[in-house]
Formats: sequence, structure tokens, C-alpha cells
Amino acid sequence: MLKQSLFLDACRGIRRDRPPVWFMRQAGRYLPEYQAIRAKHSMLDTIRTPELAAEVTLQPIRRFGFDAAIIFADILNPLIGMGLDLDFVEKSGPIIRNPVRSASDVDKLIIPDPASNTAYTARAISLVAEELTPRGIPVIAFAGAPLTLSAYALEGGKIGDLRTLKEFMFAEPKAWQRLQEKLVAMIVDYLVQQVDAGASAIQLFDSWLGQLSPYQYQTAVEPYLRSIFDQLRARTSVPLIFFSTGTFGLFPEFSTLPIDVLGVDWRVPLSRAADALSRPLPLQGNLDPITLIAGGAGLDAEVARVLEEGRSLRAHIFNLGHGVLQYTPVENVQRLIDLVKGYRR
Repeated sequence: MLKQSLFLDACRGIRRDRPPVWFMRQAGRYLPEYQAIRAKHSMLDTIRTPELAAEVTLQPIRRFGFDAAIIFADILNPLIGMGLDLDFVEKSGPIIRNPVRSASDVDKLIIPDPASNTAYTARAISLVAEELTPRGIPVIAFAGAPLTLSAYALEGGKIGDLRTLKEFMFAEPKAWQRLQEKLVAMIVDYLVQQVDAGASAIQLFDSWLGQLSPYQYQTAVEPYLRSIFDQLRARTSVPLIFFSTGTFGLFPEFSTLPIDVLGVDWRVPLSRAADALSRPLPLQGNLDPITLIAGGAGLDAEVARVLEEGRSLRAHIFNLGHGVLQYTPVENVQRLIDLVKGYRR
């Protein structure tokens, strides 16, 4: 595990000459070298073959020189060991063929042993860390948050207005609690496993949290997020990052979570995000991913704007406001990296 780097310093609120830069989904479909691997291997096979997952993780580091690597996996693959029949269908996305629809379905879910459930991800992290740690580049562990994992487990596939999830949450409050507690246990074990394998930071993704009301967050989500971060604090010593989308109205509540960094999507300026917090957290973000597709003078201007907003923060980690999109030109990514690395506060 790496102890110090440009990225890890920023996570701890230490400002250096420039902000570190990495992207969510920086390893993936926009890269021709990734496409070459996927032409021969399915999504799940790539994730569950440590050598392939490590290679995909390293591809954007070799090409662009990002300041951190995030292990190639998916938030959903740990659900397989809980008893859910998950697959990734080309051009359609993830599908769960036996979704949770009743209290008895919740009771059937098991809390898997990560040593057998996700050993492939731990091995991939070890391979990546072996190459990157001597170069001072940290590996980021990640997992989906309970609400977002519940969305896929209950909806079964394409996510819309979370109707099935909300109906279950309201109609089966005790079963909802049992489901969240099982997911919390699985997520914590999975993330600790990744840190033990060599990851130097953790990011928790809550992609669908923006679909809930503040009251729903406070009663049905926040206790379980807090439990995860409290347990990770007790069992690891790495920085903890929380990222969600469409949740600006919840930022005051996020301030009370025991996290080190808050990820910000592109819908709110970094300065407004900082003003909404009750304590000065380092912020991560938040270029609109479509700007990266557009390129040109517009990209240059938006990168400059985000960098300038970051000057007033306790610390800033340059990232997108969500993941890299499939049709992003690689030359635009290189242009952004050059701009960030050439910036001086």
C-alpha cells in the first residue's frame, strides 16, 4: 500500500503545486486497447481474470499518466456471491435474472466470504500495485453503495424512476433493513479485502441516490452509509471518498459522514458545493464528460474554469462529474491531462 502521493496528499487536504487528475471509468470502452481485449473476452470474464483486469487497469496509466489507477471491476459483480444471477448483455447493460422482489428473497441472500467471492479482484489489485507502487501511483478500491446495489437487485436491469425499489422500501421496511445490513456487511468485507491487497484509497459510488427525497435518504440510506464508513475507519487507514449524482441538496448531510473526500458531479460548481458543506472537505470533480467528447476551445475553457474553482478549496482532485463516455476521443483525454499537469496554482 502506498502511503504518500500527489493524489493521496490531496485526499488528506494537502495542497501541492497542481491538483492530481484521474477519471472515473478511465479504463474502458473509449480505449482501443481495451476494445481489443473485449473483442476476445466478455465483461465478466475480463473482470474475473486477474491478469486481464490488471492489464485493463494499467492501460490508461501507460497511455496518459493519470495520477491514480482505479481497479477494473464493476459495482455489481460482488452480488453474484450473494446469490444473484448477474450478466452483462452487450449493448443492453447489466441484468439480474432473479431480482429481489419479496422478504423471502432477501432472506435467501447470503453474505459471501470475499476470499472466495472476489479473490480475482484482490489478485488484480496486487498485480497492479506491484507495478505502480514503485512509481508512486496509488490504486483506488471501489464498491457500490447499498442503495445503488439495491436498485439493481430490485429492479433487475434497466433503472428508471426506482419504482420497484421505493415500493419495496415502503411496503417491506423490515426486509429493506435486512437487505441493507447484508449489503453493508458484504461491501465492508469487499473493500477491506481490496485494501489488504494493496489499494491505497477507497471510493464508494451511489449512482442512484439522487432519485430519493431528503427524508428517504435520512431514514433509509444514511444509517447504512455511516455504518460502512465507520467500519472502514476502524479496519483501514486509507482515505475514504464518497461520490453520488444529483444530490446537491444532500451535501449538508454528507458533511457529517466520516469521509475524507466528496466527489461532485457536473451539475453544481465546486465553489457552491464547498459552501454547502459544514466542514471544508477536499472535493473531487467535476468536468461534464460530454465536454471531453466535444474537445477544442470549449474543453480548454472548461478545464481552466474547473481548475480555477479548485483554487479556493481545501484541496482539489481533478476528475469528471461522472465516468468517461464510450465515444470520447483519446486525443481529448491527452489534451486534458496536459492542461492539468501544466497548471500551477
